[in-house]
Amino acid sequence: MSSPHDSREDLGSGHLPHGCRGEGPIVFFTSHSLPSPLHHNHGRVHHHNHTTTTRPLKIIAGADSFGCDLKDTLISHLRSLNIEVEDLGTSSYYTIAAEVGRHVSSPPTSTTTETRGLVACGTGVGVAIFANKFPGVFAATCLTPEEAQNARSINNSNVLAVSGMSTSPSSAIEILDTWLNTPFKSPCPASKSEPWPQEIESFLDTSLSEIPTIGPQFDSSSCSICCLVKNRELGPIDLIPGGSMKIVRESPTSAIVRFKAGSVEPAHHHTFGHDLVVLEGKKSVWNLSKKERFDLGVGDYLFTPAKDVHRVKYYEDTEFFIKWDGKWDMFFDEDLEAAKISY
Repeated sequence: MSSPHDSREDLGSGHLPHGCRGEGPIVFFTSHSLPSPLHHNHGRVHHHNHTTTTRPLKIIAGADSFGCDLKDTLISHLRSLNIEVEDLGTSSYYTIAAEVGRHVSSPPTSTTTETRGLVACGTGVGVAIFANKFPGVFAATCLTPEEAQNARSINNSNVLAVSGMSTSPSSAIEILDTWLNTPFKSPCPASKSEPWPQEIESFLDTSLSEIPTIGPQFDSSSCSICCLVKNRELGPIDLIPGGSMKIVRESPTSAIVRFKAGSVEPAHHHTFGHDLVVLEGKKSVWNLSKKERFDLGVGDYLFTPAKDVHRVKYYEDTEFFIKWDGKWDMFFDEDLEAAKISY
């Protein structure tokens, strides 16, 4: 973790995984709320007697084989505090940390419960690195209660990483309690146990919104389909009224296709099978060869095998990306009027 006076992070490096023993998921449901804040005084961490929040807490836990015993000890301690725990078990440090990170990063299923994570490996560093690969995860490796207090106060850490090889069970419990009990922006060793100055508090508040914007951002210019959709100039499909198409690649053929609401594709087939993804609108595809119907909306995918006869109806202005397995062709099995009568 870093002090506001030095924003650099130094995570170190992970360690090699070891043989692991499996453990099934266990969930404990309670109504425990986050405990009280802490003060640091003369090198010791002390509890206040009052509670800072009534928001219930859920912990997602996991470890590798070097950290599984310590994880089990800390889970037992959490249960004794009536804190809800979901134990994801034991796996390689990178796999289990990613699972915990993914859970913590996922949109909350409850507006009243806060989800945090607990990960353990030999050093506590490898699991922190991989948990931090997920947006919104602030995993911190803490070897002392003071580090845990700094991680919560400065970095608003929501995943605690501990070392199974260098931390005793009693020390780990003290680290965990400190991490649970320390509010964001509270006095900590880095602030010399004094309240943060107003300018530092403002910096910490701002960091919560600025940090998620750092890192690789999705560039639509790197996505071929996005570029084609954005810059499309579609030409009419002479064979079918209401349709237009832009060929992206000749062979195997891929294209962006648009049909107006109410348009109909008469029963037809192609020499090659094709995949399509709906980008906008709504349509139905009847595979007459297999007597199947597919109702498709935005984001839906469909593969139609080669030579399968199919008919299509468009309920809204619809646009889709389509890719054939070979060069595009089209053979009609009925005329347009017959297709319209069939609906």
